Order: sequence, then C-alpha cells, then structure tokens
Amino acid sequence: MIGPADVLLRRRNLVALDLMAGDSRGPRREQRLGAQAGVVALEAELLQFGFLLSAELRRSLAALPVAELAATGRGLLHRVASALGGHVHHVPMFRKFPESVPRDTEDFFVRRIFTLLLQEPRRPCVLCGKVGTVHPVAPCAHLVCRSCWDGSDFSACPICHRRIDPADPFLIPSARRERGAVINTYATAVLHACHDAGAASRELAGAMLARQTPMPQEDRDDLLTLLDAYWPLSAGWLPETIPVKETRAVALAAALTAPGPSHGRVARPEAGAADELLTRHLGTASDVLRLMYVLMGADPGLRVRPERRRSLPRRLRRTLLGLLDGFALPYLIEDLRRHGEQWKRMAEVLHPHEEHARHPHAALAFAALRGTRLDPSTAFGAALLEAAARHPGLLSVREGRLRVTTFATHVEAALAAKDAERALALLATRPGELGRRLSQLVRMAPDLVGGALAQALPGIAPGVLMSALGQLRTPPGGLRLFLPRGGTARLHSRNDERPALPDAAVLGAAELITGELLRRAGKLPPLACPLLDEGLADLVAPTSERADSTALVRLARGSLQPLPREQLIRLFLHWAEPEGTVVDLDLSVALFDTDWRFVGLCDYTCLRLGEDALVHSGDLTSAPEPLGSSEFVDLDVAKVAALGGRYVVPIVYSYNDVPFDRLTRGFAGFMRSPAELFDPRAVRQRFDLSGAAKILVPLVADLWEGTTRWADLNVSAFGGFHSVASTSNQLARMGAAVESAFGSGARVTLWEVACWHAAARSSSVLVRRGERVERLDRGRDEPVRDFADRLVARAERGEHSGGYERVDFAALVSGEVDLPSSAQVYALYPGRLGDVRRMDAADLISGLGASG
Repeated sequence: MIGPADVLLRRRNLVALDLMAGDSRGPRREQRLGAQAGVVALEAELLQFGFLLSAELRRSLAALPVAELAATGRGLLHRVASALGGHVHHVPMFRKFPESVPRDTEDFFVRRIFTLLLQEPRRPCVLCGKVGTVHPVAPCAHLVCRSCWDGSDFSACPICHRRIDPADPFLIPSARRERGAVINTYATAVLHACHDAGAASRELAGAMLARQTPMPQEDRDDLLTLLDAYWPLSAGWLPETIPVKETRAVALAAALTAPGPSHGRVARPEAGAADELLTRHLGTASDVLRLMYVLMGADPGLRVRPERRRSLPRRLRRTLLGLLDGFALPYLIEDLRRHGEQWKRMAEVLHPHEEHARHPHAALAFAALRGTRLDPSTAFGAALLEAAARHPGLLSVREGRLRVTTFATHVEAALAAKDAERALALLATRPGELGRRLSQLVRMAPDLVGGALAQALPGIAPGVLMSALGQLRTPPGGLRLFLPRGGTARLHSRNDERPALPDAAVLGAAELITGELLRRAGKLPPLACPLLDEGLADLVAPTSERADSTALVRLARGSLQPLPREQLIRLFLHWAEPEGTVVDLDLSVALFDTDWRFVGLCDYTCLRLGEDALVHSGDLTSAPEPLGSSEFVDLDVAKVAALGGRYVVPIVYSYNDVPFDRLTRGFAGFMRSPAELFDPRAVRQRFDLSGAAKILVPLVADLWEGTTRWADLNVSAFGGFHSVASTSNQLARMGAAVESAFGSGARVTLWEVACWHAAARSSSVLVRRGERVERLDRGRDEPVRDFADRLVARAERGEHSGGYERVDFAALVSGEVDLPSSAQVYALYPGRLGDVRRMDAADLISGLGASG
C-alpha cells in the first residue's frame, strides 16, 4: 500500500527514515561495522538504478541496526525499482531477443498456421517429419514440435503466443544473459535523508493544495495519501481557500472519511462537526458533486462516474442538501444542468424531493433538471410551482414541467446574434468564462474586448490566462487538434479555416495578459539571483494536468526533448491481466515520411523492418500473473532514417479491446542503449497505462530534428481490432495535428513563466546557455515589461558568470548544478540536485494566482 514514504521518495527524492526505520539507539560496535558494509552494498544496488546516497543519508543509514538497515534497504530498492519499471521480471516472447527474432515474419506466420491446421497427435511433425517430438503445451493444448520450436528461446506457445505453464516441459532454461558493457554515463539522482516525514509531508501537501492548475490523478492520490496518513494533524494543513476544485474535493474527502476496506472510504468518527469546513470550501453545486464523486471512489474531474453509488450518512446528506439549497437559484440550476447526467444519478443518493419542505430551492432545481411533472393538486407540486413563479426570468412551466433559461443560454444567444456588447456584458460577470472565450470574442469584436478584459483580468486563473494567450498567438492554417475532455474519447482534427485574428487586437490582449501576470509576479517576495535555463523554451507550461498520464518525467503535452544521442533506443511494454480476463496488448511502431505518408511499421505482423532498423521481441497474447508479459522494440536511429522515415510514432494497442484500467498493472517507456534486456539505469521515460483508453500514443519522434514531442494521447478506440495496419491513416492525421498544434511555438512555455518571475522579482538574472552561464541586468530606468521581453527573446548575450552562490530561485532542465540549500528549484531532471526546496512545474504557475 502506498504511504507517505513512497510519496516523498518519488516526488522529492527524500528517504523518510522515521517511517522506514525503527529504533536505532545504541547499536553495538559489531552492528555498526555490519551496517557500514550493508550501506556499501545498498549503495552499489542503488547505483544500478541510477541513484546515489547523500553524505547525510549514508551516515544515517550506517547508524541503524543491521536488521533495520536490511528492512529499510529492501523497501528503498523496491520503491526505486518500481519507479523505473525494474520491479518485475521482463520476459519477452523470444528470450534471446533481439538475436533470435525471425528474419521473415511471413514465413514464421505460415509455419504457425501450417502447424495449427495440420498437426495431429502421435503423428510425425508436419514441418520436420520427426516422430515423437510433438506434444501439447498447457494450457492452450496446441501441438508443438520440440525439434522445430526452440523451448530455450520461446517464453509462450509458438502457435498462439499465449503464456504457458512455467512447469511445462517445453520450456527449457536458457543460458544466462551476460550483462553488456556499460558504454554510457547514465544520469543519476541523489537521495537525501528525511528525519521528519510529517514536516516534509506538510510542506509538500501545502504546495499541492495551493496549486492554481488542476492536478493529474497521480498527484491527487498522493495528496490523499499524505492527508490520510497524518489525520487529524493534517486537518490543520488545509488553507482558507483551495483554488482548484478537484483538489478541494480530495482534501474535503480526506477530512470527512478515512480509508476503508477494498480501497473504499468510510466516515470518520470525528467528521460530524464538518459543517463549517464544507460551508467554507463548497461554493457551487459542482463542488458538491466533485466531493460526492471522491467519496464514492471516482474521479473529481467528473470524467468517469462511480462504478456504484454508495449511500452517505444521513447527517452528511442533509448538510450537502442544505448547501445546495443555500446557493443562488440561477447558479444552482445552471450547475446542475452543466453535469446533468451525473446529478440525476446523485439525486438518488441525496433524495432532494423527500426534503422539499426543508430545502425548497434544492428540490426546485432537481425538478427542473429531471423534468419532473408537477401536479398542482399535490402538496409537493403546488409548493414547487409556487416557488417557480417567483423566478419568471429563469423558470417557466410548460405542460406541467419546468423549463429553464440559463446564463449560458443568454450568452450563446448573444454570440449567435453577433451582439458582442451583450455577450461581453454577460461574460464580464464571470471572468473565467470570458478568458476561455477570449479568442472567439477578439474575432467577433476586436475593438470592444480590451476594456472588458482589463476589468476581468484580476479574477482569471493563471492557467486560463496562459491558455488564452497561446490561442491568441496561434497562427491560422494548419490542423486543429481537438482533445475531448478526459482524454479517452476519439480524438479528431480538422483544417483550420478560421480567418486570422486582427493583429492590433491580438497584440493589445497579449499585452494586457502579460502585464497582469508580471504584476502578480511582482507581488511575490523579491529574488536576489534567479537562475534560468534556456532549455525551458522547449517545455510547454502545464496549464492543466488533470488528464496527464503518470510518468517518470513529467512533461506537458506538446513539450520537446532531444532524442537520445545513442544509436539504439529500446521501447518497452509490460502488463498483467486480471484473473479470468485475457488481455492482449501490442507494442507497435509506425514510420512516416516528412509529408506524413506511411513508410513502414514494426509490430506482430513485421518483426524486423529493413536491415534491423526496427526489431520486435515478439507478440505475446496473454499476460497471466505472476509473470505478466513484456514486449520490446529496438530502434536504430540511423537505419530508420535511411529508410526514408522522418516521424516515428510508438503506439500501445489493446488488441482485443480491453481498456487499460482493467489491467492488474501496465506501463511502458523507453531506454537508451541498454546494457541488458531491461536496464533500469538506461530508462529515460516510463509511464503508466491507465483509464478507459485502449490506445496510447505517448510521443512523436522527429529523426530529422533529433527531437521527441510528448503527445500523451489516450484514445478509447478507432473501431474494431486495433493495429497499425488498420489505423495508419488516423495515426498520420493525429501525428500531423500534434506537430501542427504544438510546433508553431505559440503555446506559453516554462521559459516564459520563469522569465516573468525573474524580471518582476529581480534586477539581475543568470541565464544558462548550454555550458555557459551569463548575467543579464535590468537597466536603471528600464520597465519590468521591457526587461521581461528581453529575457524571453533570448537574443541578447550577457556577461559571463559562473557562480551560483547567491542563487535563491532556479528553473532548470537538468539539476546537475550545486545550489544553496535555501534555493527554490524546479528541475525537469533533478539529477544530482542537492537538498534544496523543490518545486513542480505547476508551482511556478501557482505563484501567479488570481488576485480578485
């Protein structure tokens, strides 16, 4: 079970000694000697996973009794191995991969089909003619010739590729694979000692609660873990306001309930006095719905409804109904309609009509939502009809049912009538909605938007502002990529045929937005010496992470990273199926030319492409526990480019249409030049397979530019059985749309966000350009906006400066620098970063939170 120790290790590289070790008082001398030898052995094991021990952590571990050191070491090794995917035994179809993969996939297929159709028991083999070599394998019972098929190489049935019983005589132990020579110097990360896990957990939870952008599921789970582990102490961690609604729901669920059996949640005995807490944090009906979803084990983003509805304690039910009843009726009805289907299901939990006398507004709103027929001859119907009559502009009655005219109805009517003044007047009352529709409003009324935007800016969240800025800067033409909410529906794209936005209006709106973000940054504590890395210009700012996959390296969709310089890149996939369900996943690679024309593929239908440009480890069609299944694809960069390919698109398919969330476990990723079949030190990215998706496109690699663009596209289905051959056109369209949508450079990047912080909070900034560090200073009378523009442009060269002694804020790609322990640091790859105050990318944005 995941606990605070796991969260602190994964997110902050902190080893929580007070949780992972017991009493270490008074070890005898022989124990200390044994512990020192154990620490050396542990560090050697950790180095295989790319981790080093800090000096303080090494001393702390050496002070532990030997038994506790052993237990701590085992737990630590398991945790770091799990993060990289090395906690499971990876066995591909061809155990001697890549050497033993058949050269001719078609010949291999024909031999399998020939055997399947003509092989008979107690008869000579139809392939080699030998007698006595044909036997069935378990559990599929296919007749396999021990002479034709190498039992020391295959890990599954050669005919159907399903895993077979490990005790089956067909499986012959293979020679131990010799570990290859380590050619590359792999990046390492430093682990630090944490003696007060509670304080570290509070700091981390506080940063997560203060975020201004939605978090992915992994982060929400981590927050819930921290709050649960330290309850009731963690009740004091909750701030007065929690900006993001999904985060708010998670925090309130932790306050109301405790972890229960079967991963459910049960009411806390002390939660009866939670009315004040709920009243303070639940401001809309959608807030209430998100909380109910979390209480029922579902997603607070409302993308996936609960598997089953659970009853709520009577007191909590009445409290929630009372909150709903207290909201202004127009907002309440609008909120219910916004998530109508979800609320119709939750109404069966709350029973609002049974409480109509006590909570008339709530009962009226649900009657309007459900289209309940109101009979004036009954007390219930008469009461609600009388209440509806008091809101003539909002509610009307037709054939005994309530009809609603909402805020959204008025806005859409104004937009349809091209009444820009009316639309702006309405949207000005809701700044967030104005920000989300900004590009549409600029296109409709470029001369009117500036004034409304200027008034609304203080109340718009930073993520919304940055998204709007990116949309304004996006040039017309190309392909538009539509990502349905939740990320697991069928994606689609279309040609962008919209007229260009007026330049003057775009520049004016962009000026207002940038000025507002700089103003907010200027209210933060000043910085003595910020350090920025120009490589951040390739990283898209994470304005919303709610649908992001859980990944080793956290990248926002559209971010670029260099393609590993090594010649060989090994993609990997591992999964395990639940008992009673067969899950057939496929790791595939599609290759396209510069115009996105299909060049070739590597999957179960083509195990080798070209002169070993791509080599597949073999198709496994089941993954029973405990072994599961693993597939690999080796990619030779130079040989793939020689085939005329430019874009490489790896894909994970659920061939038999089982969604990823049904898996017992599932993850994928890639390594650079591994020294063995699965080399944890060589893992550069690892991401989980999760959600209702059945197809995952993690990235698009551009061999000409030497880059990989993080796509993180989860697709429910393309229809039918899933393979590259049947979906190559859709993949080409999707890949082209990703490049078009994110390749223009219009999206706000982490480089811009870091520059806004630095320019508004300091007069002198260090900029890291490769191996060189330069200092840029703000002029004596230079406005902050001009200084920020100079930094963002990256054109000006500064004076050389190599010292980091005064750095108190850093935003870096690689953390391979020595910084003061008091520095606040974001690093995409922490590497050997010391014991500093770590930040996530979202924390950079949270500092620019709305002020009104």
